[in-house]
Amino acid sequence: MAAYIDTEDQYNISAAKYAATIHEVRKAANDKKISRLPNTNELFQSPFGNPGLGIALEYERMGNVPVSANLQTQADNYQVEFEHLGITLGTVIHNVNLRDQTTPDFIQFIRQALLERKVIFFRNQHLDEDEQVEFGKRFGSLDAFPFGKPGLNPFILEISHGKNSPGTENSWHTDVTWMEKPSLGSIAQCTKVPPAGGDTLFSDSHACYLGLPDKLKQRISTLWGVNDYRNFIANKSIFTDELIESIKSEIPFGVNHPLVRTHPETKKNALYIHGGFLRHDSLYDDRTNTPLEESESRAIVAALSTQHARPEYTCRFRWEEGSIAFWDNRAVQHYAASDYYPHRRVLRRVTVSGDKPFHDLTAT
Repeated sequence: MAAYIDTEDQYNISAAKYAATIHEVRKAANDKKISRLPNTNELFQSPFGNPGLGIALEYERMGNVPVSANLQTQADNYQVEFEHLGITLGTVIHNVNLRDQTTPDFIQFIRQALLERKVIFFRNQHLDEDEQVEFGKRFGSLDAFPFGKPGLNPFILEISHGKNSPGTENSWHTDVTWMEKPSLGSIAQCTKVPPAGGDTLFSDSHACYLGLPDKLKQRISTLWGVNDYRNFIANKSIFTDELIESIKSEIPFGVNHPLVRTHPETKKNALYIHGGFLRHDSLYDDRTNTPLEESESRAIVAALSTQHARPEYTCRFRWEEGSIAFWDNRAVQHYAASDYYPHRRVLRRVTVSGDKPFHDLTAT
């Protein structure tokens, strides 16, 4: 130590001495853990929640492999290749032609890939509107979207931004939680890509839930809140009172959903929250129908609203013209980066109908 540190530099002398001592203490404690095979929770100890823990637990639940052996066997048989973007979510499926590969068995293969990887991607598809709609219908009925620009086909939503309309989807969200039965999933195709930027990020809602502090997980286990579409009709200079009341009379304004949602197919719990549609003061205990104090309700929503943004939970997809993303709204949130202005970016989206969210208290 003397060869490197000035003998009058008391701070660095002390720092170097304690660095060695503290390292040995930690090493001894770690060796003790290893000798008794610590579980994953012990390795990622943190009182504040740990995204590394959430990802590790979700990957562990997946068998510490990105896809099941059965799914990999099917991929090999179909001669398609997987490119995994994240350890627990996000896979590009190569060597696929969605226009031609439409047998029931192949569609079931895609559905299983979606369930295991939560969001899947395809390159070089270039489907027209009707073809994209027909592809979506292979996974269920579709939902039209009332608050955006429709395509020629009413089940198409065009998401277009450019010089006169900067991107607005740059917040973490899962789609249409203002619906009583939010969509199962969304299928978006890029038809115009900016020269740089415009990526979409996805976050694993199952891992986000697993990474929450135990005390917070317990607190939200029976909490529900009210979601509505107020932000879509907030501009009174555009929407008349008569139009707003007409919309509300036909499309329910305010539906209740749990903060923890059990996936109806995989039976796994996920953090389920949309900060733009959830009324932050609306949380209540579903067992007793007792509302929370407004301050606690807002505090819980604020704490949960940052969870999906932690980088460990995410993967990032770079769009190309003809790229398609198919994400499971019951398992992920997404964020469209608005970093390409004034260039143009256009996506076409269809949404597959879903079911009413629920929370099975016996699920994990």
